[in-house]
Amino acid sequence: MKYLLDTDHFSIFQRQNGQAFLNLKARMTAHAMTDFTISVITLQEQILGSYAYIRQANRSEGIVKGYSMMSQAFRDLILFEMLDFDDPASRVFAEINPGQLRLGVMDARIAAIARSRNLVLLTRNQRDFDKVPKLITQDWTISS
Repeated sequence: MKYLLDTDHFSIFQRQNGQAFLNLKARMTAHAMTDFTISVITLQEQILGSYAYIRQANRSEGIVKGYSMMSQAFRDLILFEMLDFDDPASRVFAEINPGQLRLGVMDARIAAIARSRNLVLLTRNQRDFDKVPKLITQDWTISS
């Protein structure tokens, strides 16, 4: 079985501290790293987040920190196979109809990537993702 980490699970993986990380790590160590993927949407969200941090920085320390965040995100992202938002995902996205489900566009794209490839989506945001028909979600940040 393969798993797709949503951006939140990926961020917890990056931080490497706290109980949520310890729970996630414990579950992940039972699998090969090749069982885990991320999406190009997570790449986009990581870049946009660090870019916004850089743009809002008023002092050089903030700018340095923003670029450090961006380069660390890149180093963390390359640990995983990255899945594209391709034609099959685009078709599933159209079926999902995020406006009708009251689901954010980025979340709907992540869900479409997972569903188009029959992956389990690892997320803490099960309330929103569980609105998506035929999408399997799990939260590995809580004790099993």
